[in-house]
Amino acid sequence: MDSARRALPQTGIGLDVHAFAPAGETAPLWLAGLFWPGERGLTGHSDGDPVSHAAADALFSAAGLGDLGTHFGTDRPEFKGASGVTLLAQAARIVRDAGFEIGNIAVQFVGNKPKFAPRREEAQHALSAAVGAPVSISATTSDTLGFTGRGEGIAAIATALICRTE
Repeated sequence: MDSARRALPQTGIGLDVHAFAPAGETAPLWLAGLFWPGERGLTGHSDGDPVSHAAADALFSAAGLGDLGTHFGTDRPEFKGASGVTLLAQAARIVRDAGFEIGNIAVQFVGNKPKFAPRREEAQHALSAAVGAPVSISATTSDTLGFTGRGEGIAAIATALICRTE
């Protein structure tokens, strides 16, 4: 591969979805690297943070290194209950170790709750610190359509931009 080709950016897409914990079950909500007190939590092998998970998947996709399940799957008991921020930081390390630098990650989550705008900057700071590169986060609803519109869970989609350094 010539040096001009190596300098071209590579993009990846990540998608993650988690259902809310069953009614009456106590589960904390972790979203975009933040704890959301008083909000209904999500199910998952780790902390169920779809924003962090989608961001990690986008990094793996951009680098051609598999996906979240490849590196932190449910067959790996050491990741049960793991923080999404920890998984995202490890994903960034894996991508860098494979010879890439991270340009940025953009994530959008889809859900009716929680109200995200008041904590956007805090969340962006937490995920940017974990990645060591800018992470922007936006939120939307799905106008009462689908499982997110019915309040059954949260989805997140992310894109990552990386460049080969080696």
